[in-house]
Amino acid sequence: MNVLFLCTGNSCRSLISEAVFNHLAPAGWHAISAGSQPTGKLNDKALALLASKGISTEGYYSKSWDDLPATPDIVVTVCASAAGETCPAYLGPVLRTHWGVEDPSHVAGSEDEINAAFEQAYRILRARIEAFLALALDELKGDRVRLKTELDRIGTMQG
Repeated sequence: MNVLFLCTGNSCRSLISEAVFNHLAPAGWHAISAGSQPTGKLNDKALALLASKGISTEGYYSKSWDDLPATPDIVVTVCASAAGETCPAYLGPVLRTHWGVEDPSHVAGSEDEINAAFEQAYRILRARIEAFLALALDELKGDRVRLKTELDRIGTMQG
């Protein structure tokens, strides 16, 4: 099962999601991340945060959704549409869900405030990924409606 975490820039939230998912996922489940308008560079604070949590980002890079190595089965958008961001709409016969998270790379303030924003985004995304992986995935793989309902519910969790 391939999960695509999608955002606009593919430098921060989608990267965190991809790395955390792959760190926690069982065999046979794999995440990739991409952006509709990738920045071409991964966010240094996101990389440092993941490293501090012992989560590898080796081989990860900012990429376009046009250059995916595999066709996703599930697409999770992580942009915060409530903040006025335009979420990219992935086209294709995939199950889609939205897990909006504010972009910590856009936070202005002290170093502590910026670091707190990255920690909050990480906590929310990790809690959602843990909830996703705690589902009866083998059972739900064959029931797309129930799986979508569960994924949408998880997208409302605040960590």
